[in-house]
Amino acid sequence: MSDSAPFTPDDLDAYFRRIGRDGARRADVATLKGVHLAHARAIPFENLDPVRGTAPSLAPADLIAKLVGSRRGGYCYEHNTLFAGVLEALGFGVTRLAARVVVGAERFEDRPRTHMTLLVEIPGEPRPYLADVGFGAPGALLEPVPLTSDTEFRAAGRRHRLVHAPHRGPLELWVLETHAAGDGTPWQAQYAFTLEPFEHPDFEVINWHIATNPRSPFSRRPYAQRVTPDRHLLLNGALLTETRADGTVTERELTQSAEVRKVLAEDFGIDVPDDGTNLLT
Repeated sequence: MSDSAPFTPDDLDAYFRRIGRDGARRADVATLKGVHLAHARAIPFENLDPVRGTAPSLAPADLIAKLVGSRRGGYCYEHNTLFAGVLEALGFGVTRLAARVVVGAERFEDRPRTHMTLLVEIPGEPRPYLADVGFGAPGALLEPVPLTSDTEFRAAGRRHRLVHAPHRGPLELWVLETHAAGDGTPWQAQYAFTLEPFEHPDFEVINWHIATNPRSPFSRRPYAQRVTPDRHLLLNGALLTETRADGTVTERELTQSAEVRKVLAEDFGIDVPDDGTNLLT
């Protein structure tokens, strides 16, 4: 299978078993939302390959083997490359976009375009949808949202909106925001993007840089996320954070690499490769 080869019917069958979805496989809004949510809840976010010194493969066969055929996950390029291929096989139109992650940034321009997100066109629908199953943060989309500005969307217990922001480029700058209940500034920017298409070779370069650059946060410490209907789990280095559906947050510091491996296996559903890598360095 080449890097641009479509997924086979057997690949799609395996993918739908992995995400636990038996519903229709049509190119419509209901299918897009259902598959997006099922994917987000079934396949964890994780960066164990970069921590182990390896740039993950984005080839379709390798994505199927890793994210679908084993108890592993991946980070944004893996998740969204896989998801884009599935959507295209179902009849959706998909444009890959590159975004600047701006959580906590004072200026959007200070952040590089290192996040992969997707613009999905649905036959018969007047506007495309923003879809993203690979954003490893509590503010991630669990269902796609229409590309419409200044409109709040609620889905799976989360609130999002898209707004425009000024910038120097010729294309409109879109910003995905999430609502943080109880915070003094409830709408928080997650990432910013334009609608310029990025292609597979672009993400091969970005993927390699993020996985191998010693200054990249993804190459230095484990980072994993798991979403279920009643809680959000986040492992950031040695810190394990659980956020319940009612907003209750608990934190626990892990002290040994073996403990990290156990948590990843039991709580995140990730089989850590047994190669002796110290996950707390």
